[in-house]
Amino acid sequence: MIDLIKKVVPSSIKKEIKLMLHKGDKFECPFCGFNAKDLMPIGLALPVLEEKQVVGAGKRSGGCYKCDSTDRERLMYIYLREKAGVFGENKKLEILHIAPEKRLSQRLLDHDFEKYVCGDLFTEGYTYPDHVIDLSILEIPFAEKTFDLIICNHVLEHVPDDKLAMQELYRVLKEDGKAILQVPLSKNTKETYEDFSITKPKERELAFGQFDHVRIYGLDYKDRLASVGFKVKTVNISKEFKKYGLNINEDIYIGEK
Repeated sequence: MIDLIKKVVPSSIKKEIKLMLHKGDKFECPFCGFNAKDLMPIGLALPVLEEKQVVGAGKRSGGCYKCDSTDRERLMYIYLREKAGVFGENKKLEILHIAPEKRLSQRLLDHDFEKYVCGDLFTEGYTYPDHVIDLSILEIPFAEKTFDLIICNHVLEHVPDDKLAMQELYRVLKEDGKAILQVPLSKNTKETYEDFSITKPKERELAFGQFDHVRIYGLDYKDRLASVGFKVKTVNISKEFKKYGLNINEDIYIGEK
């Protein structure tokens, strides 16, 4: 009977029922405004992610039931809005957003900055919004010291030559600019783990926690960023903005020149 009901009830009605069941006052989504008593389960429960205590990945409660925003997308938005003051009166910022997240990107587009470049490496079988350009992080097509702000949220773990990618991000950042450089990071591993002999999607999933990841970053991540010139600082805003359902273990890595 339950299976039959699931088949005949329209998706819109199912969505409304789900929202009613999870409505509460513990969490608030800063994108859609939905108030919830809990967060939607997201991610994969893979042994390697649990074993290495990888922050920003794995099975966790982190999604919004209404708009599907994730904990790591909300983290970027709240930091930019509440701490970096990006959404203030100054619209002359020049921003580079690598692999832009849907909801965060829309907020940035709506603010009408002087330059807002969204770039992603176009892959066959995927579609991209009109405002996103085909861009390789290994060869960013802009001059040195172009951008005031760079957002690179969970991208570098996909890139085999991450040092070259870091060098390119450093190159196009202005002297007084900031680069937000998030990756899934193991809290109990000193050195980043990578093995380029592992190439098959299933093997990469088992080794690195996702079929298209090529490494699991360790506690040396800050040193890897520093090796190309970045001065790196970390902040954690999850306790201060607890109502937005941020991951309490995820630090924000900010690179400066």
